[in-house]
Amino acid sequence: MSNSKTKRNLFLFIIIVIVSGWLGVIIDKYLPQQESENTLGMGLWLISPLIIVIILRTFLGDGWKDAGLKLILKNNAVWYLASLIIFPLVTGIVLIIGKCLNWIDLSGFNTYAFANAFVGLLVIAIVKNIFEEFVWRGYLTSKLIKLNTNDIAVYLIVGLVWSIWHLPYYLVFLSDSSMVAVLPVSRILFFIVASLNMMIWTIMFVEIYRLTNSVWPAVLMHSVEDSFINPLVIDGYIRIAGNKEIFISPICGIITAALYLAIGLWLRKRRKSAFIQRNRIPE
Repeated sequence: MSNSKTKRNLFLFIIIVIVSGWLGVIIDKYLPQQESENTLGMGLWLISPLIIVIILRTFLGDGWKDAGLKLILKNNAVWYLASLIIFPLVTGIVLIIGKCLNWIDLSGFNTYAFANAFVGLLVIAIVKNIFEEFVWRGYLTSKLIKLNTNDIAVYLIVGLVWSIWHLPYYLVFLSDSSMVAVLPVSRILFFIVASLNMMIWTIMFVEIYRLTNSVWPAVLMHSVEDSFINPLVIDGYIRIAGNKEIFISPICGIITAALYLAIGLWLRKRRKSAFIQRNRIPE
């Protein structure tokens, strides 16, 4: 497909995914008696981007060749392993730092209960993140790469669209209890902090996708994040000292974000080095 049509489809994709969540908010206003964080409107918000991608790829010329649907395990075992351990590894480092600074209380941590919660959530998270990663990496990132977009622009565009898509979730769908458990601030400030973190996470997700040419490592990495970090904080397995969340939270702390940024830039360096090696002209 020509670049002009790719740009047209990207424009349609971005506009529709941004609007879809707010259509969900309107639906929920007319269906008030629903379980929190499990509403029809939230469901529409979650599945709309994938439906749009299917339409664009099937009927509007994008095709499926560059969707990254193959596992491609050959030569990628280390990156699949990385996708499984990055979030737990960084979280472990953050917990150690927080414990040493007396900012995190681990006295109530129950390893067995947490392990059960993690395993129970992981399968659900994998299904959920198929909907996300087939979209953000398998479509948006893929098409920006096809247009020869430079790395910084890819990070910014994917990160911004991803975060703006989350806006109705953070302002409306997310329950007050879940939000306060992560960061006790206003919803607008919560969205800003979350968006900055998503911009940083985007570097890791984009690079793990580009290193493997497959969406599956990103699906696994995103699913481990959802299943490992979120319950750790939201369900109270750890306690963070008041006003220290912004610094040390395993979800959105400054120290945590700095570690993820370092990993993302390291992944980018590895990809660049691998590209140079593959294209080196023999002497």
